[in-house]
Amino acid sequence: MKLIRVGICGLGTVGGGTFNILKRNYNEIFRRIGRPLIIEQIGTRSDNSMCDLTGIKVTKNIFEVVRNPKIDVIVELIGGCNVAKKLVLEAIKNNKHVVTANKAMIALHGQEIFYAAEKRGIMVAFEAAVAGGIPIIKSLREGLGANRIKSIIGIINGTVNYILTNMKKGKSYEEILNKAKLLGYAEEDPTLDVEGFDAAHKLTILASLAYGVNLQFEKIYIEGIKSLTIEDVKQAEKLGYKIKHLGISKRTKKGIELRVHPAMVPKKRLIANVNGVKNAIEINGDAVGPTLYYGRGAGSEPTASAIVADLLDVYRDIFTKHNYRTPYLAFSDIEKLPILPIDQIITEYYLRFLLISLKMIAKVAKIFYKQGIRIKQLIQKKTGKSIVIIILTYSTKESNIDLVIGKIKSTHKILGPITRIRVENF
Repeated sequence: MKLIRVGICGLGTVGGGTFNILKRNYNEIFRRIGRPLIIEQIGTRSDNSMCDLTGIKVTKNIFEVVRNPKIDVIVELIGGCNVAKKLVLEAIKNNKHVVTANKAMIALHGQEIFYAAEKRGIMVAFEAAVAGGIPIIKSLREGLGANRIKSIIGIINGTVNYILTNMKKGKSYEEILNKAKLLGYAEEDPTLDVEGFDAAHKLTILASLAYGVNLQFEKIYIEGIKSLTIEDVKQAEKLGYKIKHLGISKRTKKGIELRVHPAMVPKKRLIANVNGVKNAIEINGDAVGPTLYYGRGAGSEPTASAIVADLLDVYRDIFTKHNYRTPYLAFSDIEKLPILPIDQIITEYYLRFLLISLKMIAKVAKIFYKQGIRIKQLIQKKTGKSIVIIILTYSTKESNIDLVIGKIKSTHKILGPITRIRVENF
């Protein structure tokens, strides 16, 4: 019986989880693919105390794993972009299939990697790059393959969702972030998460799969959560909404919306009630309608679950000679749909700012009227010597809101910045 031998590069959180699942569930995996799964070699700079490496070949040189002639499949779990990209391209050059969880590498360099893989007939599988253990890529690629995808809206970063979940309890952003670090939910440097880049990498990949367009990370609109306040979170609750950090992609007549930012979501929506470090993604297809995918979007074994599922797919394709599943992305952009700039999107808006006098409210309302923006709700609250103004609008183009904010700032004395949160009544 022919064996397929695996080389694992990286034995950190996800690498360790992958190793342990492969060892623990050896018999179950054998039953599903009909062949033994052998870990031939591991490349790692340091041992993982959670892994028993007895009898396993280990090297500190990850490129030694890639060049090992016995290995059929490389599992890339080293993280980062530059070295990981070099490693994957070297694996493809050596005719080895690749399984990776590296969303940044795929979002930024996927086009080059898939093109190289296509030329050599190599599979590059990346289910674990988006939403951890939730099989969202397989769902898009296979389960929803008959659908024209209308939209993808999701909570795709567990760290940020954990922070926003706890802000509604009255805790400060800094306090919650520090606790998230202690619990292992946030990195010591959380920039990629809280500034929205991690979610943007994931949304770039999902949009490419959904609409058949090239990976275009540089065109995505990205906004993090650091400017949000407890006041906004509480006010949203009073208005019947919850604030979530969403990845949003919609197909429109003019092109594709591709944006990551905080948004107010009606409380009745299922996605509004996804809390803690959980992820949830709603995909709307023309045939099936809206479908929701929920689960653990990060962590050692949830992500490792997706890694091993990809390994099983690679094995099945090697032995049954199916068509390769991922390199078609190298030749995407089938419909040549443009990515719309953020000022062209249309949605509702929440604005909050401070005025020095009640007399100014009528003048502010007139600015909205002249710009053709209808006000759904206006709330005024006196606080000390100033007036808190909260405005909910009906749907309008983002460029109109930009003009209104500019005119309010230039013609009226306001105290502090104007907070803007998009309202998604999807």
